[in-house]
Amino acid sequence: MKTQASVQQQSATSTGSPLVQVSGALTAIIVFILLAAWVAKRFGFAPKTGSSKEMKVSASCSVGARERVVIVDVQDARLVLGVTAGKITHLHTLPAAAVSETVAPAQQADFQTLMKNSLMKNLLKRNGKD
Repeated sequence: MKTQASVQQQSATSTGSPLVQVSGALTAIIVFILLAAWVAKRFGFAPKTGSSKEMKVSASCSVGARERVVIVDVQDARLVLGVTAGKITHLHTLPAAAVSETVAPAQQADFQTLMKNSLMKNLLKRNGKD
């Protein structure tokens, strides 16, 4: 009888064992990834994001699927650059922009105005089709 009880007890503990092992391994992997990210950020291996005073993208326009024309302000000049997936080409150099020339961002319309305009367009389309 002792052997049957010990076999049942071993099978009960062994069914939970793989679950504990897998969850422990997954937890260890997640902790390792978070620790590696922290170390990379702490010691400067991660890319630094932020603005540079020496260089600023003042305008950008898409001219294709992966092509853009960009105006970059650099110290005392403005560079017009063609940017593709493979290279950057200097297109033109403009004189430095005065402070008053900088383009102010367009004011965003509030949600109510956008919704009214959208509803009016839809009503006009429906009335025109009838």
